[in-house]
Amino acid sequence: MATDDRAARWNRYWDKKSATYDREIGFFDRHLFGDSRQWVCSQAAGATLEVAVGTGLNLPFYPKEVTLTGIDWSQQMLDLARERAADLGHPATLQQADAHHLPFDDASFDTVVCTFGLCAIPDHTQALSEMTRVLRPGGRLILVDHIRSSAAPVRAVQRFLELFTVPLGGEHFLRRPLNHLRAANDLDIDRVERFTLGLVERVVAHKTAAMT
Repeated sequence: MATDDRAARWNRYWDKKSATYDREIGFFDRHLFGDSRQWVCSQAAGATLEVAVGTGLNLPFYPKEVTLTGIDWSQQMLDLARERAADLGHPATLQQADAHHLPFDDASFDTVVCTFGLCAIPDHTQALSEMTRVLRPGGRLILVDHIRSSAAPVRAVQRFLELFTVPLGGEHFLRRPLNHLRAANDLDIDRVERFTLGLVERVVAHKTAAMT
């Protein structure tokens, strides 16, 4: 019950955060994350799922031939994403869903992407397992997020920040999704890039073909 209450509180936090999210994340996009959104989205192909689509900031960067489905657990975020999609004339399908239990069949997508969302998903390893489940064999998982820094002084700051950000909105700074991906037996890592004092990591992996 306590877990459900905490998740509901975090959901309300992100609903409220939606009003200022674009402005706040825009600062980090300019000064820390570089061209990461374009980097991720430009590699998408075919039927693509974006987990934690947020306010739809990635929508302008997808190739026209991509068929996009986006999910988020915040209805307020999704409302803004729908407005952005309408303004762009983008035919994305946007729906509310839980990243821990994606409402899609196994092997439904050619590409799954997540940008700066795993940091705020309560169980990011479960979400990664779900992302892998809905990928077709040979399909690509493309991620970018802020992670545990490679610089000790920065990690100390991250630990301090988590004292406030985790209880408030469930946002983590010391995670590293790549460790989970490397341990998965149904994924191969194709590319890893890490920069900005090791704070940002971009990963491309593909789902291995099922054994027969």
